[in-house]
Amino acid sequence: MVQIVNKNLVPGLIACLAALIIPFSAVAGVEEPRIKPLQPQGLNHAGIYALRQIDPNLTGAGVKFAVIARSFTYIDGEPQNDYRPNIEHNCFRAAQLSFHDHGSLPAGISPHSTAICSILFGEDPNASNPAPMGAGEFYYQGTVPQAQADVYEFWHFLINNVFPNSPPDADILTASIGNQLEDWWTRGIESMVEHFGLIVVAGIGNGTNAYDPPLYPAAAANVIGVGVVNSINTENPAANLENFALAYPEHSSFGPTGSGRCKPDIVAPGNCLAADANEPNRYEPTGNWSSFSTPIVTGTIGLLVQKAKQEPDLNPAVSPQGGNCVIKALLLNSATKLPYWHKGQLHTDDDHTSPLDHIQGAGMVNALGAYEHLIAGENKPGSVKTTGWDNNLLQKDKTPQNIYKITLTEPADKFITATVVWNMHYNNVYPFEPAPEKDSNLRLELWAIDPNNPDNDYLLDYSDSSIDNVEHIYTPADANYTDYEIVVSYSDIDNQTDATERYGLAWNFSDRQESNNIFWYDLNADGIVNELDIFILIENLIRSQQTSESYLLGDINTSGVIDFNDVAILLNHTNLEADWYTKQDNSSE
Repeated sequence: MVQIVNKNLVPGLIACLAALIIPFSAVAGVEEPRIKPLQPQGLNHAGIYALRQIDPNLTGAGVKFAVIARSFTYIDGEPQNDYRPNIEHNCFRAAQLSFHDHGSLPAGISPHSTAICSILFGEDPNASNPAPMGAGEFYYQGTVPQAQADVYEFWHFLINNVFPNSPPDADILTASIGNQLEDWWTRGIESMVEHFGLIVVAGIGNGTNAYDPPLYPAAAANVIGVGVVNSINTENPAANLENFALAYPEHSSFGPTGSGRCKPDIVAPGNCLAADANEPNRYEPTGNWSSFSTPIVTGTIGLLVQKAKQEPDLNPAVSPQGGNCVIKALLLNSATKLPYWHKGQLHTDDDHTSPLDHIQGAGMVNALGAYEHLIAGENKPGSVKTTGWDNNLLQKDKTPQNIYKITLTEPADKFITATVVWNMHYNNVYPFEPAPEKDSNLRLELWAIDPNNPDNDYLLDYSDSSIDNVEHIYTPADANYTDYEIVVSYSDIDNQTDATERYGLAWNFSDRQESNNIFWYDLNADGIVNELDIFILIENLIRSQQTSESYLLGDINTSGVIDFNDVAILLNHTNLEADWYTKQDNSSE
């Protein structure tokens, strides 16, 4: 993630071979099918390559992106127009990129932009990094290699698009830049989201080590803010590119925002093999920065948009009226909960009023899961499937609540996830001030229903933040109940001034997520549980007693506090090793 006032970070490590193997189609009369590893492996961890195996046509074709890129060099505070990716790189040979800038200076190359665009649009079937700087050949394929994109210099975009409230000709806008405070231009982007249905994705910031709070526009209400999941921490660069751990506050900015909003919305792998701006056939790891987790989420959304455009029944998911809320709801509802996911602060008192975890958001992006949510189809209130979504509205005097009824055949060991998203309101002229008189406060409820005795109905869970425009439920089903109702309503209907609020809703009833994950105990992500992890846990225990504001890992038993019970659990897992740690040791023998 790059702040406007900070220096860009250039990808720095050597490129390496990853583990995912994909076959190439054989041609009659030619040599046997070749096998190459596929990069970047962060896309594999996010489920993008698995999704492409199910639907190989999902490449971003027919989807248009707007990429906002900051100039790499500033002199006396003035941008020097070097914001472009190096299109001479091999991975951009077939890329459909156009550029927009003020033109007063010759356009130059940005390493930051080159890496981001390669993760999004790059494709190079014959990629390699020659020894000693690399590890052989691989197939490089970004998230949406067949999409179209307009790349805008940041200040040009602000002057020509944000200030006049003129949205770009794009389905999705993405920005890996940020500002520590809300400003007219961040509100202008939020206004575009509300008034034009634009989907906007931005990086949340690079954490406490970079002194980054949640950065705007990612911290804004209507924008999808993305945090970073670190790669593992070993001396094996190839293993680091293939395996990922957790989001850590050192490297990923966490909430709440200054106004109390839960951010980020979602996290994604950050350390990706990406194009080197200086050599046309070279790739280097980016490191764990939210600038490079953001294009993974952006690209995932692009694949959903492509599918929704192709299928008429799915078109409401990309409608200018509420489609961006649906896409955000699908993305958050399908996210994978990583170890230590917990709503709000470490304690449990705010679980109903804080919809998301303060560093993971709804969890890690799951491209395959989001796709399965999408193709389950739109379901209107009434009896619905166990997975689905809706693009709908509440009307104060006509439909103050909508009810979705679900029946499970086997409720034991099931988890229920539901997410509702709506937009906050802004004026559509500079300086794009908020319009709180138009805002709504929605509430999301989950009821267990006894169809034979209404007196046995009870409220299983609810999410009701007075600040956020996202409500999220993640809770186990009651094994004694097969019938449930998801209720979307106004939280404070008596104070509701505007007559109508449009929302996107997604839900899923699924098997309990596997919880046997080494990162409950391997706190430094080096592949083995040992005294180093014990030291981290004890340090976090002490810090947690000194302040309740920090985001600290260590509540292993999810009791709401870090205490010596957690230390005892970790001690019982001493010498536990990850599979990749074992492989690493075996490979070095």
